[in-house]
Amino acid sequence: MNEEYKKWLDKGKTEKKTNKKWLLNQKNNRRLDELFHEQHETLFEKVDCLECANCCKTTSPIFRDIDIERIAQHLRIRPSELTQKYLHIDEDGDWVLNQSPCVFLDTDNKCKIYEFRPKACREYPHTDRKNMSQILELTYRNTLVCPAVARIVDQIKTASQH
Repeated sequence: MNEEYKKWLDKGKTEKKTNKKWLLNQKNNRRLDELFHEQHETLFEKVDCLECANCCKTTSPIFRDIDIERIAQHLRIRPSELTQKYLHIDEDGDWVLNQSPCVFLDTDNKCKIYEFRPKACREYPHTDRKNMSQILELTYRNTLVCPAVARIVDQIKTASQH
C-alpha cells in the first residue's frame, strides 16, 4: 500500500470513534448521497485500488447463490465444489470466504476471477450507492479497511464542520 493510502487508513483507524458517531448521526442528512457521490467521483479519479487491495487481503465479500453459480461455471466446477473448497456460512447466514486474503487475489493485486467476481466486490466500496443512510454501519466498517472510504468520510466530515 502506498504511503498516502496508508495515512488515510491510519487516520480512519485513529478517528474510528468519532467517525462512527459522526456517520451514525447522518441518518437524516438529505444531502448524504450527494456528498458521498461527489467525493467518490473526485477521489476515484486518482485512487488505484490495485496499489492497495486491502479489502481483498483482509475481508470477505458475501457470495450470493448467483455469484457461486457464475464463479463455479467459470472455474468449470460444480457450485457445491466451490462452496466446499472455498466458502462457509457465517453467523449471519451468508456465504463468505474461508480465509483471507481472498484465494482469487493474485500476487499483483489483480483478481483472478475479476469478470466473474461477486456482486459485493463489484459494488465495493459502496460509496456511490443510493440511500447511503441505509448503509452507514457498513460505511463505518469500511473506513477501517479501505483507505478511500476513510478519506471520503474524513473529507465530508471535515467540510461539514466548517
